[in-house]
Amino acid sequence: MHIEQLALEHYRNYESLLVEFDNTVNVVIGENAQGKTNVIESIYVLAMAKSHRTSNDKDLIRWESDYAKIKGRVQKKHQSLPLELLISKKGKKAKVNHLEQTRLSRYIGNMNVVMFAPEDLTLVKGSPQVRRRFIDMEIGQVSPVYLHDLSLYHKVLQQRNHYLKQLQTKRASDYTMLEVLTEQLIELAVKVMKKRFEFIRMLQKWAGPLHSGISRGIESLDILYEPAAGIREEQNEEQMQSVLEEMFQKGRTREVDRGVTLTGPHRDDLLFYVNGKNIQTFGSQGQQRTTALAVKLAEIELIRSEIGEYPILLLDDVLSELDDYRQSHLLNTIHGKVQTFVTTTNTDGIEHDTLNAASAYSVTSGAIQQIK
Repeated sequence: MHIEQLALEHYRNYESLLVEFDNTVNVVIGENAQGKTNVIESIYVLAMAKSHRTSNDKDLIRWESDYAKIKGRVQKKHQSLPLELLISKKGKKAKVNHLEQTRLSRYIGNMNVVMFAPEDLTLVKGSPQVRRRFIDMEIGQVSPVYLHDLSLYHKVLQQRNHYLKQLQTKRASDYTMLEVLTEQLIELAVKVMKKRFEFIRMLQKWAGPLHSGISRGIESLDILYEPAAGIREEQNEEQMQSVLEEMFQKGRTREVDRGVTLTGPHRDDLLFYVNGKNIQTFGSQGQQRTTALAVKLAEIELIRSEIGEYPILLLDDVLSELDDYRQSHLLNTIHGKVQTFVTTTNTDGIEHDTLNAASAYSVTSGAIQQIK
């Protein structure tokens, strides 16, 4: 899979842009604040219908414009597919092959991407929220059903939290409504957690050997999904539901006192162990970076195993954050297999056949020009 052409209108600092890309490696070079990151961010947004840099879609619209539009032509194994995303103050409209999609969950997954940016190095050390977002975004690319279930879960969660607030402030007193919402939440929570267990099991399958290779065989990586509810992977759906029902029953008074739902997938976490030690707590910076790199490379292989072709890799200013050995390992792994976009202020000090043979583009003040 690769993106052949990208067109932008009123996107960030781009008034308009039309550019064609090589199907192997594309290096986007520019000083800070010129727009190089905006180029690969737009590819990510075209794929995922949201940015990795901001949760506010209005940030993507050029100043004094009413909308931003991203169009791309994606070459897949069996077809060339036009994609289009319109972002306005009213919301988003997505088209696949010129047909508007009724739900974004049906749009996401038509183009698959893996983003590796400096903030992804905090995947290990950052907050549980960062890791939950990582899980949800990656599963969502290969499972529209998961995105749909997760969306419904968050809607019911919002309703339940609102009702708990009403009980807390005595504006409501009927616990029957709370029981109905709890039942709906449990049913969706089990679907979400089962899919997360499956995803982490697949991620482990790819990340373990990759981590061993990067660490020259002296370290082993284990990734564990840790549901806040104490659910275990070997339990069936009925057992999971039973555990959750018991937890909600025991915690009802505390939830009403707090006015918020205290149990469920929205509070889960991901744990990383290297040689049996939790590296979020005990790992060195080098171990944490090796783990983040192994996980990102594992994502590429996991998506390929699920959809039958490699995703597009976006490397946003990340090579400068990796030492020479990890740089080489990353570039050797993707060489000849994955369409890759690399942003950097310059390529000085990065000597590798993959980059030497790459197409290069210069970005200045929201204008892009191919230089190689």
